[in-house]
Amino acid sequence: MRLVSIGDSFTEGVGDELPNGSPRGWADLLASGLARDRRAPVEYANLAIRGRLAGQIVAEQLEPALALEPTALTFNGGGNDLMRPRVDIGRICALTEHVILRCLETDVQPIILSGGDPSRGLPMGRRMRQLGDQLTSAVEALTMKYHVPFANNWADNELTRADYWAEDRLHLNTAGHHRVAARVLETLNASYPHEWMAPVPPGRTAPTAAENLLYYRRYVAPWVRRRLTGRSSGDHRAGKYQDWIVIDPGLPSG
Repeated sequence: MRLVSIGDSFTEGVGDELPNGSPRGWADLLASGLARDRRAPVEYANLAIRGRLAGQIVAEQLEPALALEPTALTFNGGGNDLMRPRVDIGRICALTEHVILRCLETDVQPIILSGGDPSRGLPMGRRMRQLGDQLTSAVEALTMKYHVPFANNWADNELTRADYWAEDRLHLNTAGHHRVAARVLETLNASYPHEWMAPVPPGRTAPTAAENLLYYRRYVAPWVRRRLTGRSSGDHRAGKYQDWIVIDPGLPSG
C-alpha cells in the first residue's frame, strides 16, 4: 500500500507534536494503523502544509501527490477558508470533486475527511459551525455520489469538547488526532487500538476572563496580523514527507 496525504495543518499534524517539536498527527497514525492492520509495510508520504486554503492545496499538492503513484490519497481542505469573511462553499466542493475525479482517473483510492468542529472555543464560532455544517453535508453528498470513503469528524459531538483541542483552540491535540485516526481506520474497515476512540476524561473547565485575554493576545492577534499582511503560518514551509517513507507494522503506533 502506498498512502499519500494532502491538506493543511489538520493533515500536517499540528497540535500533536512529538518531543522534538515536529508534528505527528492523524495521518501518521493512520499509516501506522494500516500497516499494523495489514501486517505489512505501508509506504507513506505527507505533502500537507499548515495555513493552506483549499485552492492552494489542490493547486500545489494534488498533482505532485499523484506523481508519486500512490494507491490511496487522503484529502481534507476548507478549514482555513471557513475563517475567511467571503468563503465560497460551492468552490470548496468543486475542488473536492476535482480531487475525487483525478484520483479515480488514475486508479487511486480517494479517502475524504471532514475536520473536527472547533467552533465552541473560537470567536464567531456560531458562524463557523453553520458554514462547517453546510460544507460537510455537501462533501458527504459528493462522496456518496462517487462511492468513496468519507470520515465525518465534523459530526462527532465528542470531538467538540475542549479536552480534544490544543491551547490555540483551533488545532486538535494528541487525543483529538488519535480519535480522527481511529475514525478513518474504522471507515476503511481496519482495526485500531480501542483507546484511540475511547472518550477522554473531562479535564478542562471554562476559561476565565484572564485566560481568554491571554488567548486573544497569544493566538488571535497574530492570526489577524497575518491576514492583514497577506502572510501565512505555512510560508516557506514544505510538506514533511515529500517522498515515500516506509512504515513497518512492528513499529509503535502511537
